[in-house]
Amino acid sequence: MLRPLLWASLLAGLATAFVAARQPAMQEWPVYGGDPGGTKASPLADVNRDNVSGLAIAWEWRPGDAPLEDFGTRPGNFQNTPLMIDNVLYVSTPYNRVVALDAETGTEKWSYDPRAYADGQPPNGTGFVHRGLAAWRDDGKLRLFLNSRYRLICLDAETGRPVDAFGDHGVVDLSQNLVWPIEKRHYTQTSPPVVYKDIVILGNGVGDRLAYRRDPPGDIRGFDARTGRQLWSFHTIPQRGEFGHETWQEGSTAYTGHTNAWAPMTLDETRGLLYVPVGTPSNDLYGGNRIGEGLFGESLVCLDAATGRRVWHFQLVHHGIWDYDPPSPPNLGDHHAERQARGRRRAADQAGLRLRVRSRDRHARVADRGAGRATERRSRRDRLPTQPVYLRAAGVHRAGRVARRCVRLTPALREQAQQAMRQYRLGPLFTPPSLEGNDHATWQHRRRQLGRRRLRCRAATLREDHQPADDREGAEAGPVGVEPAGR
Repeated sequence: MLRPLLWASLLAGLATAFVAARQPAMQEWPVYGGDPGGTKASPLADVNRDNVSGLAIAWEWRPGDAPLEDFGTRPGNFQNTPLMIDNVLYVSTPYNRVVALDAETGTEKWSYDPRAYADGQPPNGTGFVHRGLAAWRDDGKLRLFLNSRYRLICLDAETGRPVDAFGDHGVVDLSQNLVWPIEKRHYTQTSPPVVYKDIVILGNGVGDRLAYRRDPPGDIRGFDARTGRQLWSFHTIPQRGEFGHETWQEGSTAYTGHTNAWAPMTLDETRGLLYVPVGTPSNDLYGGNRIGEGLFGESLVCLDAATGRRVWHFQLVHHGIWDYDPPSPPNLGDHHAERQARGRRRAADQAGLRLRVRSRDRHARVADRGAGRATERRSRRDRLPTQPVYLRAAGVHRAGRVARRCVRLTPALREQAQQAMRQYRLGPLFTPPSLEGNDHATWQHRRRQLGRRRLRCRAATLREDHQPADDREGAEAGPVGVEPAGR
C-alpha cells in the first residue's frame, strides 16, 4: 500500500502535468526579426480581429532616458524590439542601456548602462536610438550582445554584467581594424548584431551629415562570440585587388567612406548565408568625387556567414546620389508560386525560396536566395550611369514627381501646389540633383536640402584637393549640413 504522502505527491504531479498540458507552450521572440530570416511572424493565434478590442494593459515600463546637460546629449525616440527568452524581456533603451524585465509582471531584474552618452551626442539626425540586441547560448549560458556606438559588449543574461573572457573585460573596440583609422565618435550603431553559430556579425551607422575624406567606412565584420577576436571583414568599399574595385574610378576607394549597413541584416541559417542591405557612399547627394557605379553602395550583398566571402550581390542603384539605400532588413520566405518566363511556365528556383528587399525608391525586389538573380531593364538619365527600371504593377504609384499629379482638392490648392513645384527641377525616378533643387516624391524632406547653397557647400567640401584641417591631423572633422530624421 502506498503511503498517504506518496499518494499526495503523485496526485500533485498529475495535476501539474494536466495544467501544463492545457497551457500552450511559451512562444519566445529570440531574434530581433522574430527569427534569423526576419519574417517577423508568430504562430500565436489567441488574439485576433474579433477579440483584439478587449485587450487591456497588464503592466507598463518606460525607459526613462532624458536629456543630460553634463554631456550635451538627448535621447531619440524609443525604437526597440525586445527579445523574449525564458520568460524574460531584454530591452535596449535610446541611451543603449540594457534592461531585463520579468515578462509576466514587468518587474526589472537588472540593468546595464554602457554610458554611451559619455562621448556626447552622436552625429546623426535621430539622436540616440537603439533597435535591439542579439542573443547566443554558450554551453547553456545565455549571452547578450550589445553594439553601442564604437563598442561591442557581451553581457551575461543572468546578471547583466560584462563577460570578462570576451574582448577587453567584456568589450571590443569596433573602431580598430577598419580600412583606415577613424574618429570614434563618428562611428555609431543602431541596429542589432546577427549571430551565426559562434560568430557575431555587425555593420555600423554613419550620419549622412558627415562628409569628409576618410570618414568612417562600412566594413561588415565577424567576431568570435567567446573571445571577441575579429574573424573576418568584408569591405563594402572594395580595396585594391578586391572584386568591384574597378567600379570606383580615380582612386576614390582610398578616401570615400560610409557605404555602411545601418539597417538590420538577416540570415539563412540552413545555408549559412548572410544578407546585408548596404547604404550610400559618402555622401548621399553628391558623387563627383566617386565616379563610377560604386559597388557595393546601395546594394543587397549576400555573404558566406562563416567567412565573410561574397556569394552574390545585386546593386539596387548605380552611383547613388538620391539616398535610395535599403532602410529595412531583407525578408526570407518560401514561395512555391510559378512564374512566367519566355512564354513557358516553370517552377521557381530552389523550391520557391525567395528573398525580398525594399528601398526608398518605393520598390520591393524579389530575388532567389541562393543566386540573387533579378531582372532589370536599363534607362539612361543625363550623363549618370544607367539605372535599374522595374516593371510597375497596376495601381502602384510611380516614383518621381510631375506637376500635373499634384494635389487636386480644389482648383486654388492645385494652382498653389503647382506654383511651389515650379521652384524645383521635376522628373521621374533617378532625376539627378541640380543647383535649382529637386522635388522627389519618395523623400520629400530632401526638398529643403537640395538647394543651391547646400549643393555648392557639398561640392566644395568634397573636392579632391580639399581636405579639412582636422582630417589632415588624423580623422577629426566637423559635420556638414543638417541630417534629416530616419537613421
